[in-house]
Amino acid sequence: MTKDDVLHGTVADGFRSVREEFAAVAAEEGGDFAAQLVAYRHGERVVDLWTGPEVTGDSLLAAYSATKGAAHLAVALLVQEGALDLDRQVSHDWPEFGVAGKRDITLRDLLAHRAGLVGADAGFALDELTDDQAVAERLAGQRPYWRPGSAFGYHALVIAALSGEVVRRATGRTIQEHFAERIRDPYGVDFHLGLPDDQEHRYLSAQPLVPTPEQLAELAARATRPNSLPGIAYNRHHPQNPELWQLPNFRAVRAAGPASFGGVASARGMARMYAAATGPVDGMAPLLKPDTAAEFAQPHSIGNDLVSRQYKAFGLGFHATSEVYPALGQGAFGHSGAGGQQSFADPRNGLAYGYTRRRFPFPNGPAPENDRLIRALYAAADGHR
Repeated sequence: MTKDDVLHGTVADGFRSVREEFAAVAAEEGGDFAAQLVAYRHGERVVDLWTGPEVTGDSLLAAYSATKGAAHLAVALLVQEGALDLDRQVSHDWPEFGVAGKRDITLRDLLAHRAGLVGADAGFALDELTDDQAVAERLAGQRPYWRPGSAFGYHALVIAALSGEVVRRATGRTIQEHFAERIRDPYGVDFHLGLPDDQEHRYLSAQPLVPTPEQLAELAARATRPNSLPGIAYNRHHPQNPELWQLPNFRAVRAAGPASFGGVASARGMARMYAAATGPVDGMAPLLKPDTAAEFAQPHSIGNDLVSRQYKAFGLGFHATSEVYPALGQGAFGHSGAGGQQSFADPRNGLAYGYTRRRFPFPNGPAPENDRLIRALYAAADGHR
């Protein structure tokens, strides 16, 4: 059996090298490796591949924080239509929020991870964390962990509960409802913020990292205390907090679809969502006007992230993805996930990308193979002009 035999799916003419690179990744990862890779170019699907036990092109896998991208496409639409104002104080729509030093925080501050509300002092039980409105109610009374606007830090588990509460107060509908009605259903996007019972059979449970001794040593060296800022941001200070990789395996999480981390999707859904965000797909107009896409993609927070303690670049609700992958055009935007997911739109190059894998990677976050796969995609696209 050759390394190419482990793959299923198709690629368009000129994109065979992407298939070869994905086959090489699968061969290096081993026989139990399971992943999906999809890309669009100018509204046409040019890569549609999957590999591994049980996985098909239609399988749904955990999206983790790639969920934030889906949620904030809905926010971008509402800003575009004037239902939300990026520079209006959050407390205008959500009066309870304007206490404990938060009166002047704007929606722009929230979306740029500058509000200082990465968690709550006492943490969240799983049933609270699963409920975006419960998270928002708790955080409305929370004092920020830094002076809002003075710095930024990744609001890993709560950012879209906060922005979602602004959406609910301003429009009377949840961010999940807006996403389903305005994006998922009309554009045929296989991405779910709240997985119905009749789609449960398509979900493949996330699998834990099985670390090597070297990885265990590195994890120990990188560990922070549960009551540190990173610990609070990832809810590690709550006594009943599950491991991050486990979250989507709880049916309650998949059913509710908390908008910061609880979505499930196929790579087809991820890539199609971003293709539809910035370009025509199947004769349908793009979701976002160029000015809207540019504003949400523009870096608003760049430098030292107080939570990850790494160099990061955020737009509004999205990663400024072109700051991560040099091959991308300026203004690319999307969101990765802790389980190895990566997804983005690159309007200047007419490309959209979706990748997801079943087994948690080391380190968590966008899996290292994304760099290889993205470079192969762009090389193929450049040769296909």
